Amino acid sequence: MISSMPADAWITLAVVVSALATLVSNRFAPEIVLVGALSILLLVGVLDTAAALSGFANPGLVTVAVLYVVVSGLVDTGAVQAFGARLLGKPRSVVGAQSRLMLPVMVMSAFLNNTPVVAMFVPVVGEWCRRNHLSVSKLMLPLSYAAIFGGCCTLIGTSTNLIVHGLVLEHTDLGPMGFFEIAALGVPVAVAGFVYMIATQRWLLPERIPALDHLESAREYTIEFVVGAGSPHIGKSIERAGLRHLPGVFLAEIWRSERVMVAVSPDEVLRERDRLVFVGAVDSVVELVRQPGLLPATENLFDIASARSDRRLIEVVISATCPLLGHSIRDARFRGRYDAVVIAVARNGERIAGRIGDIVMHAGDTLLLEARASFVQQQQHNRDFLLVHPLQGAAVPRHDRAGLAVGILLLMVGLAATGLMPMLEAALVAGGLMLLSRCTSAAAARASIDWSVLIMIGASLGLGNALQISGAAQAIADGGLQLVGQQPWLALLVIYLLTSVMTEVVTNNAAAVLMFPVAQSAAQTLDVSLWPFVVVLMLAASASFATPIGYQTNLMVYGPGGYRFTDYLRIGVPLNIILGIVAVGLAPLIWPF
Repeated sequence: MISSMPADAWITLAVVVSALATLVSNRFAPEIVLVGALSILLLVGVLDTAAALSGFANPGLVTVAVLYVVVSGLVDTGAVQAFGARLLGKPRSVVGAQSRLMLPVMVMSAFLNNTPVVAMFVPVVGEWCRRNHLSVSKLMLPLSYAAIFGGCCTLIGTSTNLIVHGLVLEHTDLGPMGFFEIAALGVPVAVAGFVYMIATQRWLLPERIPALDHLESAREYTIEFVVGAGSPHIGKSIERAGLRHLPGVFLAEIWRSERVMVAVSPDEVLRERDRLVFVGAVDSVVELVRQPGLLPATENLFDIASARSDRRLIEVVISATCPLLGHSIRDARFRGRYDAVVIAVARNGERIAGRIGDIVMHAGDTLLLEARASFVQQQQHNRDFLLVHPLQGAAVPRHDRAGLAVGILLLMVGLAATGLMPMLEAALVAGGLMLLSRCTSAAAARASIDWSVLIMIGASLGLGNALQISGAAQAIADGGLQLVGQQPWLALLVIYLLTSVMTEVVTNNAAAVLMFPVAQSAAQTLDVSLWPFVVVLMLAASASFATPIGYQTNLMVYGPGGYRFTDYLRIGVPLNIILGIVAVGLAPLIWPF
């Protein structure tokens, strides 16, 4: 069959294989490689314009884009930090962290669409890793894989299961499959995948920790917080409140009434109106500002006319001609002059002792301000400052809307899980409500969208179209089955292998649709039951672990995890083989030939 493929099929195979080889080399950005391959197929005439660009209009891609807006609302309200702290806790090891993450994700993905589950957890995992000194690359791929494992356990776990089930009802007389029927095979597959990830993570998952400035060389800010009324930290020890061993920042002092505590014990219990003095690098200080229950201890913080949720964090460097030199923060009347408040100070990489209001300003001091967004435009040419620099993504969290943001998320999940709305429409409703309720702003929502992921998804879908339209995929499938003769176990193995390979380059749903008639033909030729072929097809189409382009959740963690294409090959190929052995070995025992 392969030898008789048309010219378009050979061209498509050559382009796709070349693109994959280029991705493995890691010399170019993945989105550039995939768009380049798609452009070649368009220019040589394998695809017309509509087919080449159809991937960018795919509902799945649009759903991912809208989910970034939903996640932006969860991040901007501080709900992500609170959710991560409560659900994931404080692990003692990488294995413990992976278990705490993967098990709930697997359960959730059995009943919910994988994409929103991963979209919700990506920022949670990033924040969790920073707070617990964990390598984010040790957890992002397990997050995506756990979502795939869980989706194999129920009929609605993935869209692939529903599509194959629909084909069974439309083209056979087998009847419907029960909601949990596939769990007889899906659960063992999920367990095998979980055990494999835990057992091999030390050797196969990369250790890439985003560089944090060391305090000796970073701008070392001094910032003071007050434990506000109703704070969740009241009555908790420093350890339980998660304020010990923070990345890039440490608790230097606690001021309680007029008493100062230094070298604070981790068992010290926090009280309302305690003032906590931290020292650390700017990114870590910004993370502290975003924590619920801690307020920058600046007496005039709430005197600015705008609401805190409308303000931004901005760095400025004091010039030698600034009229505030020699004055303390408290006496300088900074707010009245600039309509901004000083919440932290850095000086030549040195720690500044004492409370924030008592610090006397010197030329060259770097101040972290809380101000309206218009401050940058108004003050960027002011000679009082050598530099005015807004911190990217450093909006002050809208903690009062965190509950509303979570409610909107649950509404989206409920609408999609009950079938009242398709996933795309439910996501659009949730994204619109996040904007209308001001859980996030339009600017923050736009900034949250990872355009490189969307471009990769759209281009990958286009390449999948080319493999189908050119006939290359069908020719490979037919040729593979001709090699096994009259052996049903071998035929089942070939169906798994071909589907697994195709789902890595054609996407899971396309691979399932393409391979279903091949599986049906094999069962009829061998005069055996179609059921083992159906369930193996469902699992193989979802088992996309070896490349980032085969499944959209793999793409969603590609950038945040700092991965390379070869990372997926190293851990994904053995995982595909192991799950294939489990699926092919058990399926005929559960659904006999």
